[in-house]
Amino acid sequence: MRIGLLGTGPWARAAYAPALAGHTGVQFAGVWGRRPEAATELAEQYDVAAYADVDALLADVDAVAVALPPSVQAELAVRAARAGRHLLLDKPLAVSVAEGRAVAQAVERAGVASVVFFTARFQKEPDAWIEEQAAVSGWFTARAQWLGAVFTTDSPFAASPWRREKGALWDVGPHALSVLLPVLGDVRQVVAAAHGPADTVHLVLDHATGASSTLTLSLTAPPAAAGADVELRGEAGVSSLPGSSEGAVPALTRATDALVTAVRTGRPHACDAAFGLRVTEILSTAETRLAGGAD
Repeated sequence: MRIGLLGTGPWARAAYAPALAGHTGVQFAGVWGRRPEAATELAEQYDVAAYADVDALLADVDAVAVALPPSVQAELAVRAARAGRHLLLDKPLAVSVAEGRAVAQAVERAGVASVVFFTARFQKEPDAWIEEQAAVSGWFTARAQWLGAVFTTDSPFAASPWRREKGALWDVGPHALSVLLPVLGDVRQVVAAAHGPADTVHLVLDHATGASSTLTLSLTAPPAAAGADVELRGEAGVSSLPGSSEGAVPALTRATDALVTAVRTGRPHACDAAFGLRVTEILSTAETRLAGGAD
């Protein structure tokens, strides 16, 4: 399967390009970016073609991986799906329900495979833990803290305009939901949402299993306080999300494996565009509550 990369920013360079170049089951075929000079530089690093026109890249590949801001991703994902190209997408799928729905509908209508890269779902230890806890009944409540220090360190992502605008809710909120939803079920209601320091937000969610969860999300945590943890409590006792021994590149390699499998079997992956849309819907509801509106 020939796959092209859309995007040339820090995430594309640090994770997507090396994962695609090192994958033995796909052929890394080329790069397109909004800055042609950056696309040329990245393409030369991996000895692949640089494309000045995104449609020219789409014509030459079977699939695309997208490492772009969510609004840009959504528009190009629809375009790629309509061209019959399979999709490896990043979270969040989109930052509006309309954009997310457009992607999911385009994927369904075109009959293409899609995988959204929620990091924990493709790391060995966290993914195994999620699968194990999803098979356990009687969870009563969960606590998730996803505290980043993007805006309190020299992170290369600190200058990202969409992160500055949307904050932790949309950047790390998808990670927390990707862990909680498979275990506790869909969110029936965003019961409460409140602002904390800077971009920090606190959410209380009611899940389809009857369990509740609380989320604290931030990109402005003090570096010494940064980290992610999820704790479940229920009839089986207490269980905590394990850390991962891997970085983003091996996880993206597994996400690419998942896309290849979905293409071969025709069976949707659990983290497909439809799941990405559901995460977008929940975050959009939370955003409305944070702004003082009703669900």
